[in-house]
Amino acid sequence: MLLYVTLGTNDLYRAGHFYDAVLSPLGYRRQRSSEEEIGYAAEGDTRCRFWVVTPFNHRRATSGNGAMVALAAETRADVDAFHAAAIAAGAVDEGEPGLRSYHAHFYTAYVRDLDGNKLSAVCENPR
Repeated sequence: MLLYVTLGTNDLYRAGHFYDAVLSPLGYRRQRSSEEEIGYAAEGDTRCRFWVVTPFNHRRATSGNGAMVALAAETRADVDAFHAAAIAAGAVDEGEPGLRSYHAHFYTAYVRDLDGNKLSAVCENPR
């Protein structure tokens, strides 16, 4: 359904270091980089699906109240690694890794990035 997602930042250099560390455990790597944006993709994907950008209108980037990006994780260990990497890189904890009530195998963790954007990694596998 979704082609790609963008999140705004006020410091692209700092955000790049954050996302390089945080997305790596989920198998996403920086594939594109310019002065305005950084794009991430899974190995073998033909295009970037996750972008960190400076706002096009040159105004300050802000986080959305009620907005969140959920990233797919293959294993629960990947969710744990995502959360640990995010906290180590300066994220704010919004929910430690664990099962949630959405269904029997919904294992997730929540963080806010350096600009306040809310992220989660989710594993729906029983392992």
